[in-house]
Amino acid sequence: MTAIPQGRSRRATTVAAMCALAVTGTVLTGCGDGDPDAGTNGVGKLSAAAIQAKAKTAAEKASAVRLSGTVVSGGTTYTLDMRLKGDGGTGSVTSKGAGFHLLRVGEHLFLKADAAFWAHEDGKGGTSGDTKAADKLEGMYVKVPAGDPAYKRFSGFTDKDVLLDGLLALHGSLDKDGHHEQSGVPTIRITGDKGSGGTLDVSLRGTPYPVLLGRAGNAGTLRLSDWGKDFKLAEPATKDTVDYGRQLPSS
Repeated sequence: MTAIPQGRSRRATTVAAMCALAVTGTVLTGCGDGDPDAGTNGVGKLSAAAIQAKAKTAAEKASAVRLSGTVVSGGTTYTLDMRLKGDGGTGSVTSKGAGFHLLRVGEHLFLKADAAFWAHEDGKGGTSGDTKAADKLEGMYVKVPAGDPAYKRFSGFTDKDVLLDGLLALHGSLDKDGHHEQSGVPTIRITGDKGSGGTLDVSLRGTPYPVLLGRAGNAGTLRLSDWGKDFKLAEPATKDTVDYGRQLPSS
């Protein structure tokens, strides 16, 4: 038997260790046959359309998700940090310097904000009566009537299916844009119309969940995480709730 030179043995050991790193999440080339999909879930080998379909299916089947980032809608930029599941969602939204908290449990939507938010929403110039009403609402969960314009305006931020269905759609012809990494997770990126129609990074580790979305027309960027991670969702206590009945005072 021919002895293997010691230097060659050390080099083989080093290469094996580097390939092991690739399997655990670091995307490296030069391992084995140089296949960037080696050790992944194999989604990167599919067509862009098939990758998008896999990601949508994974998102639909997931019981929960966290969305954080920005969404531009109707010329307004919203900064979101929402946790969503089938029967509702909760989290924070900031727009035009005003922040508020949303909570939806089933069909019941609640909004909590400070006095400055309510005074701004009311839009009546900050009279003493308006200020008094805003002070009353500060820090309270205000139940939003289903028929109020604010319900339609904000409930979509708490609806997992509606939000993801709209966000995960890329526009134009689909193509792949190489292997990437997001927060330590190896991904395959797909694009619509070479990026102008949006971009989507899909995980190459485990279930092919979407992990980063760049919306078409520079309409925001969202990170998607905590897939399948449950969280508590319950209506606020009565003492912390204001119910105006059929219409909010700021409508």
